[in-house]
Amino acid sequence: MSVSSIITLAIIAGVIFLLISVFNRLVALRNRYQNAFAQIEVQLKRRYDLIPNLVETAKAYLKHERETLEAVIAARNAAVAGLKAASEQPGDAGRMAQLAAAENALGGAMGRLNVTLEAYPDLKASQNLQQVSEELSSTENKVAFARQAYNDAVMEYNTYRQSFPANFLATTYGHSKDASLLEFEDSKEIQSAPKVAF
Repeated sequence: MSVSSIITLAIIAGVIFLLISVFNRLVALRNRYQNAFAQIEVQLKRRYDLIPNLVETAKAYLKHERETLEAVIAARNAAVAGLKAASEQPGDAGRMAQLAAAENALGGAMGRLNVTLEAYPDLKASQNLQQVSEELSSTENKVAFARQAYNDAVMEYNTYRQSFPANFLATTYGHSKDASLLEFEDSKEIQSAPKVAF
């Protein structure tokens, strides 16, 4: 075997190794952000499960505030639908925007509920309401941490996908577009747990 044949085989092997490593890295990074989104999904589902408990506990005291309670449940249901759509394709820009909009609406409805609850001292003293409120606040913190981990994983994926030589090979491997971050309107408010004071 001649020297030029050995050099040619080494170059071909190097190119094949490069292609395989780029493909494997793209897959690993996509799996990482999809797993990070699954963690958000777990926390949001927990929060969505707690909201009806909060509404049920408050319902006996808030007979005259039916519209507020119905708005919270409607916003919660819209957020559940947004999460379901987003979980089908984590990273899709349209689905992430839909989830963010639903979460923003839910946050607004919960804020109005919290203002309403302030007017009912007996309700604020309720042990059940305090327990649900604490669980909800804890879950909000977990959502914020999970969202940050997801956004970090998306940023790492997007950065690698846009870098050379991955940017030339990504489309060939089925990674033709960037994954989308999950951003909420009031990012500063989301970073801290909501004030659910009773």
